[in-house]
Amino acid sequence: MSDEQHFAQLIGETTATLRQIEADYLPATFATSLSAEDMVLLDLIQRYTPRITIFSIDTGRLHAETYELHQRIRARYGPVICTFYPPADAVERYVEGYGINGFYSSVEARQACCHARKVLPLQRALHGQRAWLTGMRREQAVTREQLPLKAFDEAHQLTKFNPLAAWREGDIWRYIHSHDLPYNTLYEYGYRSIGCAPCTRAVTVGEDLRAGRWWWEAPEQKECGLHCSAR
Repeated sequence: MSDEQHFAQLIGETTATLRQIEADYLPATFATSLSAEDMVLLDLIQRYTPRITIFSIDTGRLHAETYELHQRIRARYGPVICTFYPPADAVERYVEGYGINGFYSSVEARQACCHARKVLPLQRALHGQRAWLTGMRREQAVTREQLPLKAFDEAHQLTKFNPLAAWREGDIWRYIHSHDLPYNTLYEYGYRSIGCAPCTRAVTVGEDLRAGRWWWEAPEQKECGLHCSAR
């Protein structure tokens, strides 16, 4: 099989998965962090399965470049992303207990911040859904090497799909460039995984794809709680 055939097959298989979700699992929603992977999945959903809704979580600590991308997505696709925000009282309690940047002090403190800013709004976003989709890939980190295409999410009691699980980083960028998709400009400055601004840095040659996320922690701890069963 040629490289071109492989790429076409990858797109075809992913599109088939999305159509199955739209046919059998509505209401279903796609959680996007506006990553490069998520731009591919957003585009495929808008092209082929627009009844799958899309949402993002604004933690209040995102990069300026991420907000700029959010606006460019709206200009291209329309208001297709529903944005959820963390409960103000949960953030206030976190800051009172740990400090505004307390997440650097321990894994427990960082996970508590992620819980307030990400997990709680995720619970609201998933309420009433039968399935949710992510842009996660097996290649991204040691915590995701066994990532399934489909699994039942016990924590949220619905089916979770990872339609891009088998895609490699090169496949993602090939799709982005061939379809002229908008993407976060931080990728042009050495970022390969982008989350909240205080918890994300650029990576150097040879580092893991997610080495820039919570770089002060061990690799096996680098999940925020949204995907606690990512293994």
